[in-house]
Parts: sequence; C-alpha cells; structure tokens
Amino acid sequence: MKTNNPLEITETDRRLIENCLSGDRDAQYRLYRTYAKAMYNICMRMVPHEADAEDILQNSFIDVFSKLHSYKYESTPGAWIKRIVINNCINHLRKRKLDTKEYDANVDVEDEGFDDMDINVQVIHKAIEMLPDGYRIIFSLYAVEGYDHSEIAEILGITESTSKSQYSRARLKLREIITSNGDLQRIFN
Repeated sequence: MKTNNPLEITETDRRLIENCLSGDRDAQYRLYRTYAKAMYNICMRMVPHEADAEDILQNSFIDVFSKLHSYKYESTPGAWIKRIVINNCINHLRKRKLDTKEYDANVDVEDEGFDDMDINVQVIHKAIEMLPDGYRIIFSLYAVEGYDHSEIAEILGITESTSKSQYSRARLKLREIITSNGDLQRIFN
C-alpha cells in the first residue's frame, strides 16, 4: 500500500509497529532511530536545557513503547510520537510552573515585528532559548510545530485568546532580545 499523503501510515510503518509490538528489539531500535533526532530537536526547542531535553526524549520513548499497544494507526507513527514528546515537554514545564498570563486586550496579535530585520537563523534560535517558558512553548508550538491557536489552547488548557496573546508577546520579546542584545548578533554574524 503506497500513499501520496504524508499523513497516512505506510505499509512499512505498519509492519514496523507490529514488529515492535511483538517484542522485536531490532524493530524497536529502528523506530527509535527513525524518530529520535527529530523528537530531540522538538525537545530542545521547547525545553532548551540539553539535560532536560535528553531526559524528556528518553521518557518519551519509554512512553512510546509502553503505550504502543494503544496506537490506532489513525496518524503516522511520527505524528503520534510527536504528540507524546510535546505532551512530555509541556508536563515538564508545568512542573516548573509554566507561566502563561491571561489575555491582555492591549496586545496587538497582528504585530509581527520582524519585517525590517536581517538576522540569521542561529540568532533566532538563541533568542528563542532566551524566551520565558510560557512564551517559548507557545511560540514553538505555533511557529515551529504548526499547531493553530485552538489546538494550543486545548493542549495547554488555556483560552485561544491567551495563546494568541502569548504568541504575540513572544514575537515582541524576540524582537526585543535580538535588537537590544548586540552581543547576541555579534556571536553569530
């Protein structure tokens, strides 16, 4: 069964999952190797402390293998694993008291703030790491992972307007970090 839709599970994926479920260690290792790097990158974007990201990745794959029997083949294995990783990142941050402030009507959610800036990707990544947890998590979910504000609201247990507000504030804070921190730009330019 070959598919052109990247969101549909392939026959190869199906066999890999079934082999993992039957206890095939080689299949389990292949599943881990296939997705570990991408999932680690997600962890690093959401929890930019290397040791925490590594712990979250390890715990996420423990969850993957212990919950694999509940995988329903409704999405790709990667999408299913990604959801586990993101949930574990969020849970980690909640334990650290993730701070999301309620919606402030004075924030203009349309103000993007980067149109006139010429900065490189490394500067942006470093600036994202410097964001407060609440801003960073919402920014990462929206701008990097592609979730919409209603999905973020559901995941985090906040209102959609709070998600929009926090995203807007994150963008403003990124601009402030990048423009006010000349050392940051000199490091990467």
